[in-house]
Amino acid sequence: MIAAMAYGVAPASASTKVTLTLWQNYGTEQNAVATKNLIAAFEKLNPNITINDVAQPGTNYFQLLQSSAISGNGPDLAVMWTGVYDLQYSSFLVNLKGNVPAADLARMEGLQWEAPNFNSSLGAYVMPLETQFYIGFYNKKLFKEAGIAKVPTDWSQLYADAKLLKAKGIQPMVYGNGGQAISTEFYPWYDMSYLMIGAHSLASWKGLYDGAIPWTSPTNVAQLKRWATLQKDGYTNADVLTNTANIQQFEKGKAAMLVDGTWDTAQYTHAMGSNVAAFVPPFSTSPIKGVVEYPGDGFSVMKWSKHKAAAFKFLDFLSTRQAGDIINRAGLIPDIKGLTTSNPVNQEMLNFVTKDHMTPYPMMDNYIQVNVGDAADKVLPAVLANQESPLAALQNMAQAWQQLPASQRSKKFFAG
Repeated sequence: MIAAMAYGVAPASASTKVTLTLWQNYGTEQNAVATKNLIAAFEKLNPNITINDVAQPGTNYFQLLQSSAISGNGPDLAVMWTGVYDLQYSSFLVNLKGNVPAADLARMEGLQWEAPNFNSSLGAYVMPLETQFYIGFYNKKLFKEAGIAKVPTDWSQLYADAKLLKAKGIQPMVYGNGGQAISTEFYPWYDMSYLMIGAHSLASWKGLYDGAIPWTSPTNVAQLKRWATLQKDGYTNADVLTNTANIQQFEKGKAAMLVDGTWDTAQYTHAMGSNVAAFVPPFSTSPIKGVVEYPGDGFSVMKWSKHKAAAFKFLDFLSTRQAGDIINRAGLIPDIKGLTTSNPVNQEMLNFVTKDHMTPYPMMDNYIQVNVGDAADKVLPAVLANQESPLAALQNMAQAWQQLPASQRSKKFFAG
C-alpha cells in the first residue's frame, strides 16, 4: 500500500444521468490499465456518471483530436501530453483553474508543466495521471557476470562497462521501438533528454527553446557523436532502426541495459523479479547530476463538452488517495504529493531525487517546440545507427526552429 493522508471526493447525487466519452492513446501500457480501473472506481462513487473509454491509435492521435475540434463532436475528456503539447492545443482545452478546487490541484506534483507559460499560478490544462521517468533499466545478473559492481555514471564508465559486457558475450544495450504505436523506430527522446542533461544545466535548457543555445552548438554535436559511438563500437544491437522486440530481449537476458520509461516498469519487475533495477543513463562527461522526472501526460476537458461539470468531477477524483492507490497498483507512480510507490524499481527512481539529490528535468520532447521535435524524430534514430551525421541531424532541427513563427521562438513558452 502507499502511504499518505486520506483525501476524498463525495459521491455525486443520483440525479441526471450523464455519459462522458474519454479518448486515450495508451495501447497496452500500464496507463491503459490504470485508466480502466480509475473509471470503474469513479463510476461506483458516481452512479449517475458513465465514462466510455475509447482507445485511439497512437500514430495519429493528435490529428484526430484536431479534427474533432473542428467538428465539435470529439470526446469530453482526452489524454493530453503535457508541456508544449498542451500549450499547442490549449485553444480547445479548458483551464482547470476555478473548475477543480484549488486545494486539490495543489496536491499534484509538477503542475507548472501543464500551465500557461509553465506558470502554475495561471492554472493548468491537464490533470496529471502519474509521475513519469525516462530512465535506464539494467540486469543485475548480467552486470555481476561481467564483474561490474556499480552502475556507470559518465560516458567513460559506460564505455568501459559495455566493453566488459561485450567481452563476456553479453550485448550491453538494446534499442528498438518497444511495441510503441507512435513509431516503427525507437523513440529517440528518452536518450536525447539525457544527452541534453549531460550537456546543459536545467536553467540553460531555455536556451534550446529560444535560440540562445543553437541546436548545432559544438557541445550538442559532441554529445551525439558520443552516443553514436555506442552502436559503432558494437555496444548496441546492429538493427536499432528495425528491432521491434527490444523489451522482450531485455526481459529474457539478451541484453544488459535498456532506456525506457516507467510505464513499462511493472512489466519488467513481473518478468525479471529482483533481477531488474533502475539507473540514470550516464550521457555526461562528468558524473550525471540530473534525471527526467515529469508528469508526462494526464487528462483534459474539451471546450466543446456538454458535460463539463461531470468531466471536472472525474479530474478532481484523480487527486484523491483512492485514485493514487489505483495508479500505484497498476505499476505506476502516483503524481500526488505525499504518496509513494510499492514497486521497488519505481522507488529507486524516486530516490534519485529525494536521496541522491539529482536535479529533476522535464522530458525534452515535452519542452521544445513540437515542430522541432517532429523534425528530430525523423533524423535522431539514424544518428545512433551511424546513418546520419550528428551535425546534419542537428542542422535539420535548427532549420525547423528557424521556420517557426517568431512567437514560438521567444522567451515566453508558446501559449496556443
